[in-house]
Amino acid sequence: MHTVPAITILLSCHAAAFSPSANRNIASNNRLTTFLPAISDETFEPPNTLEFGISEPACTEAASRMKRVQIPVPSYISNDETAGISYIHWPASTTGKKSNTPPLLLVHGFDSSCLEYRRLGPQLSSLGMDVYAVDLLGWGYTQLNDISSFSAQAKVDALRNFWKEVGNDRPVVVGGASLGGAAAIEFATTSDACVGAILLDAQGFVDGIGPMAMLPRPIAKLGVEVLKSVPLRSSANQMSYYNPKEFATEDALKVGRMHCLREGWNDALVSFMQSGGFSPSEKVSQINVPSLVLWGRQDGILDGTEFANKFIETLPDGRLEWIEECGHVPHLEQPEVTAKVILEFLQSDKFEGVVKNEEGVSGYVLGAAGLVGAAALAEISTLLLN
Repeated sequence: MHTVPAITILLSCHAAAFSPSANRNIASNNRLTTFLPAISDETFEPPNTLEFGISEPACTEAASRMKRVQIPVPSYISNDETAGISYIHWPASTTGKKSNTPPLLLVHGFDSSCLEYRRLGPQLSSLGMDVYAVDLLGWGYTQLNDISSFSAQAKVDALRNFWKEVGNDRPVVVGGASLGGAAAIEFATTSDACVGAILLDAQGFVDGIGPMAMLPRPIAKLGVEVLKSVPLRSSANQMSYYNPKEFATEDALKVGRMHCLREGWNDALVSFMQSGGFSPSEKVSQINVPSLVLWGRQDGILDGTEFANKFIETLPDGRLEWIEECGHVPHLEQPEVTAKVILEFLQSDKFEGVVKNEEGVSGYVLGAAGLVGAAALAEISTLLLN
């Protein structure tokens, strides 16, 4: 069996900067839950791409959309039980035909940021999909001060609460790239809001981060300094693409490294490393929603012939699509093709039960039930209007 060293997978992510089994989610999402609006973090300033000499228009546009909100979190994460989570929202385009699909919640790779979706987000939006790219706690542009834990569990708890607050816990399809796939797997198996999963060259069968979790804190901090160094980032950048000459640019290096220069980044990454990281392998078989596995045909980091096929063998309801002339990051190297494959998946009969009204409130219709009482309809109408 091909074994991928944990450090290889971690470093590579920097470059990016109705089946019976699905009834659990259909039934649990056939309700409308109202949450108080998320509180905007007025202290937040989006990253200044010009300051870092980044010329890619897609990055500048994405950064200009970035916001941060304060969400509730368990007390083990923060003493005041709040944390600031940054994200980018690309609303479904109003100029084209509505896709009539559930919203997408996209999660970036190891120590990357939501800017990783700067090319895919606009493509999905132009096809009529509502897209949220979110930073995992401790990475990207999330709050770093006054946070007690940046563990894998803390990241998943914050991700779920983000969607409750910002997405109103509507039915959603979660997507994750590389290590972000591990977070997406956790979300898909623990959130009642999840109705589908998209795994992009995802880490699903490599648990933990290896010996790094056992390093004494002083040595771990030195290792973290190396992780943000230009030579190491540049090497990871080159490894991630099928066509590095076109895509592994100086701009890509800067985008993937920009957030590492924030105060508190080192301690946040050490906290994650010493937590042991994600352990998704036993949970892949528990993803009881339709799942799309996307894999770059020429991925030189996570071998698709091993890992992509293993996903299909393990997932209860999985579908594999290869992205040709593509390395480890389809969302960056082939965003147009990737967006079209995602749209085709979300418009398949797997999601026939999703109904989206003009106000953008999604819900599930239980086809098996057949009949809905007038009283229930009245109650739902009242909730929608309030």
